[in-house]
Amino acid sequence: MGRAKLTIIPPGKPLTGRAMPPGSKSITNRALLLAGLAKGTSRLTGALKSDDTRYMAEALRAMGVTIDEPDATTFIVTGSGKLTAPSEPLFLGNAGTATRFLTAAAALVDGKVVVDGDAHMRKRPIGPLVDALRSLGIDASAETGCPPVTINGTGRFPASRVQIDGGLSSQYVSALLMMAAGGDRPVDVELLGEHIGALGYIDLTVAAMRAFGAKVERVSPVAWRVEATGYQAADFLIEPDASAATYLWAAEVLSGGKIDLGTPATEFSQPDARAYDFISKFPHLPAVIDGSQMQDAIPTLAVLAAFNETPVRFVGIENLRVKECDRIRALSSGLSRIVPNLGTEEGDDLIVASDPSLVGKVLPAEIDSFADHRIAMSFALAGLKIGGITILDPDCVAKTFPAYWDVLASLGVAYED
Repeated sequence: MGRAKLTIIPPGKPLTGRAMPPGSKSITNRALLLAGLAKGTSRLTGALKSDDTRYMAEALRAMGVTIDEPDATTFIVTGSGKLTAPSEPLFLGNAGTATRFLTAAAALVDGKVVVDGDAHMRKRPIGPLVDALRSLGIDASAETGCPPVTINGTGRFPASRVQIDGGLSSQYVSALLMMAAGGDRPVDVELLGEHIGALGYIDLTVAAMRAFGAKVERVSPVAWRVEATGYQAADFLIEPDASAATYLWAAEVLSGGKIDLGTPATEFSQPDARAYDFISKFPHLPAVIDGSQMQDAIPTLAVLAAFNETPVRFVGIENLRVKECDRIRALSSGLSRIVPNLGTEEGDDLIVASDPSLVGKVLPAEIDSFADHRIAMSFALAGLKIGGITILDPDCVAKTFPAYWDVLASLGVAYED
């Protein structure tokens, strides 16, 4: 059993030292799947070992892929070029990337695959991806529009064009792109709608696909053609996780410290690294921040905004309602537990009232993490400057950053259980 709660003791001094974020969750789960689909042995280094990537690895093992783990940041993946039908449903916890990527990849299996998750995952939408698969002639169904999803695959799909609403999760698009290279004909993947979601994550997907031998051409700003190349094994280096880095960047500016992450912010290819441009402006964050292209960084920025000189409105974040929890609600309610109305909602916007005078106060508040790693990690930042901040279910950080509390401790943060 994990700890029920953890109270942060404000360090009262700048946080200094070296702190390495774990490997990128987004890139690790893409690389694991592509290596699993590839023929031959791939070596993935710098990888994240966490709940989310463990679920992906276990699912691939259940479908005939051999995965060895010689050390804490390496996966050695050996595949035949084909996934086989698992003997039982794939259980993926609350891992959104693994669930969506494997739902599409299951179409490449000749046989039945059931993709399922925990109670949280069974509330997270997947209907648009299932509809897209069906439009390709794939037998896929999800009775509730959320997992479990049943795919009766044939190892191929008859259609050569698929359209999906680009304003929904970019993970749907990435899932279709990665699957498409495993077919027997070129496939066009096209985004519909006026609002295109996190394109940066689609760029990550395309880069990883190319590293494993796929041919992907961007034929318009909203369409890609994927050739039926399959995948070839590759050695692949995974960069540190930008979403995890945001907590350390924020801890640095909040405490006036100096934290060396080992990788400059400018060298990250992940979309959430854009948050650094805002964090570096603290305590003069802009009045409006559009989070559409860096959604996982919004909890960090929202808690940082509590100490800003002026209020901040976060827009373009409606997809946060269907993450591991309703993150807009979790942020507004958590902030308002510290001070009433510190965080409020207007539609799908989050408004942080910002009050620099909070620094140094003791404002006892129990923050419900809703078992969401990003809520737990971001509200820890409030505890650096305010006494009495207690995080409930702190060990949910294992989803993407198992060593988070130890890393903060190494920089000079203390706790009370």
